[in-house]
Amino acid sequence: MKKILLCMGLSALLAGCGGREKPLAEVVDEALARAERQVLLMAEKYGDREGRLPRTWENGEDVSSDSRWWCSGFFPGTLWYVYENSRDPRVLEYARMYTARVEREKYTTDNHDVGFMLYCSFGNGLRLTGDKSYEEVLLTGARSLATRFRPEVGLIRSWDHNRDRWQYPVIIDNMMNLELLLWAAGYSGDESFREMAVSHADKTMEYHYRPDFSSWHVVSYDTVSGKPHIRQTHQGFSDDSAWSRGQAWGLYGYTCMFRLTGEERYLQQARRIAAFLLNHPNMPEDGVPYWDFDSPEIPDTPRDASAAAIMASALIELSGFAEGAEADEYMAFAEKQIRSLASPEYTAPEGTNGDFILMHSTGAYPFSSEVDVPLTYADYYYLEALTRLKRSLQS
Repeated sequence: MKKILLCMGLSALLAGCGGREKPLAEVVDEALARAERQVLLMAEKYGDREGRLPRTWENGEDVSSDSRWWCSGFFPGTLWYVYENSRDPRVLEYARMYTARVEREKYTTDNHDVGFMLYCSFGNGLRLTGDKSYEEVLLTGARSLATRFRPEVGLIRSWDHNRDRWQYPVIIDNMMNLELLLWAAGYSGDESFREMAVSHADKTMEYHYRPDFSSWHVVSYDTVSGKPHIRQTHQGFSDDSAWSRGQAWGLYGYTCMFRLTGEERYLQQARRIAAFLLNHPNMPEDGVPYWDFDSPEIPDTPRDASAAAIMASALIELSGFAEGAEADEYMAFAEKQIRSLASPEYTAPEGTNGDFILMHSTGAYPFSSEVDVPLTYADYYYLEALTRLKRSLQS
């Protein structure tokens, strides 16, 4: 019976039970086609909900947000990736419409997520259309993000809450917002944007990482000395645990920093984080991590498809910066993750799952928030990973 169930679970990965593995290019093309159909259903559903953007689907109900929620840029970005692969004018129209819903966040100075909000939406739109009006949005957004950088600390402040506990909290997720600053430096010629991004990445590398190259989620810095006074894993199992999405944010962030700066130390950091992840004894066979690598309930605890999607996208890019067996290892692991995510185990049937693509992501398990649900950023990084893999296969 166990063999039968295992064979059924791998049905999307193999041409038939015990048969030939489906060619990767075919897996990618089919996944992109399914994603396009699902994303169009979502776009149509929210089309007349002025200012609203999909967030998740929970207990059989849509959960949406306005542009203020940190995830607001991901659905527009997903549409841009679908358009990049299909060139469907309907998708382009939707991508522009939903991107416009996020524009006001260019003035946001009260959180660090401006990069997520604007670069995933307007950044991809600019890349694909060259629309000059998008440049102003991105530059204004970068200037807003830069207001959260404090030179005496050398980092971009993440959160403003819990001031009785944290003096200057910085979360590992913040590595994902540096791409906006580096774009702004290149576009405007203002090197202060680059200096902020490099300072943030360097101090995060110094203080956020443990000797095994896992990371804490939150490090709060003393505003006088600029040194850490608290290290915690706010969304993980414990302060000493490896929260899976946090590890993925770091892998992606340092891979991106190497691409944009050429600084070898960022490549080395990405390689070390990758080694921690790929060799972790609690990494499941299908490459889709549990929500925390140190959860005492493994294997009977939720997965996080969003962590797998972020990892896969980062590993595909990182493989292009490595050589030989190392490059092959990164690409092989990303391929395994993509095959898993594209299977019925994680990809929802069309018209189900609230019209999200992927199932089984976990937002904040310790707070019973968004547990084993679809998440908009899981879909975004999955589409990005598929797009990167398609490019790689065609090169």
